[in-house]
Amino acid sequence: MTQFEVRGAGAGEWINTMFTNDVSQLQDGGGQYTLMLNEEGGVIDDLILYRLDEERFFLVLNASREEVDFSWLQNHCPEGIDLENLSADFGAIAVQGKEAKSAWELVEALKDLPARNGIAEFLDGDLILCRTGYTGEDGFELFAKRDQIGSWLEKILSIGGAVPCGLGARDTLRLEKCYPLFGNDLDEEHTPLEAGLGFFVKLEKEGGFIGAEILKAQKASGLSQKLVALKASGKMPPFRPGYSVLSSEDVEIGTLSSGGMSPTLATGVGLAYLPLEFATPGSELILSIRDRSYPIEVVKKPFV
Repeated sequence: MTQFEVRGAGAGEWINTMFTNDVSQLQDGGGQYTLMLNEEGGVIDDLILYRLDEERFFLVLNASREEVDFSWLQNHCPEGIDLENLSADFGAIAVQGKEAKSAWELVEALKDLPARNGIAEFLDGDLILCRTGYTGEDGFELFAKRDQIGSWLEKILSIGGAVPCGLGARDTLRLEKCYPLFGNDLDEEHTPLEAGLGFFVKLEKEGGFIGAEILKAQKASGLSQKLVALKASGKMPPFRPGYSVLSSEDVEIGTLSSGGMSPTLATGVGLAYLPLEFATPGSELILSIRDRSYPIEVVKKPFV
């Protein structure tokens, strides 16, 4: 992941103009999911934003967007606000799952974190713990200095029960929960409203935010497309991003942005932006895989 810190008097007010959620609702030690938009309302990145105190904020963004994100924020940063990229200093581990609490004995003070999106610093800022994740499971994310991250992984695994895995496992879980992923389901060509993330967009907050006027107009006129969940209607090859979605008349109406096999449901699932007339749960469609057609269905989010 990418980690930025924002410091200075008025940092919260400035940040609130850069992201879609309402930072003013956060208390010290709290966090929220939010999005950073371009002038056209497209998504530059999605992130978790934490308030350390009134003048310090910790941002966790996507690693692939580090340079783009930092440049965008730096170009809009007012005098007196300090924006620092901490990504070169920190490594990250996400501990996720129903038994994640068993790893909390590593740091006694972890028990005081809020139930969701809480943040706490330890060891003079060398260790940061956040009660969050992008899997739909309970858990936390641990950020430690790079020369210490390996030892933290060893400590977590020594407790027992935890299994090391990569981003492929995270991708399976987030897809089952229909959490959109930047680079697949989120990009600068689609808005948060089209992606179904309107809950995290506070159009009426004081001061507004970049891209807000576009979203207001889009909301007033109505969406022409939205990100929907698709499920296999029978046995078929695995879903993969890039496969064409067809109407029942064999007309291409969209493309899978995410796709894979759901271990929980034991079937193929995926996400795609489709015109509204095809986006209603229960709509029967076709997925084209290597010039063969397979029946799929629009279903209600999430899959699990």
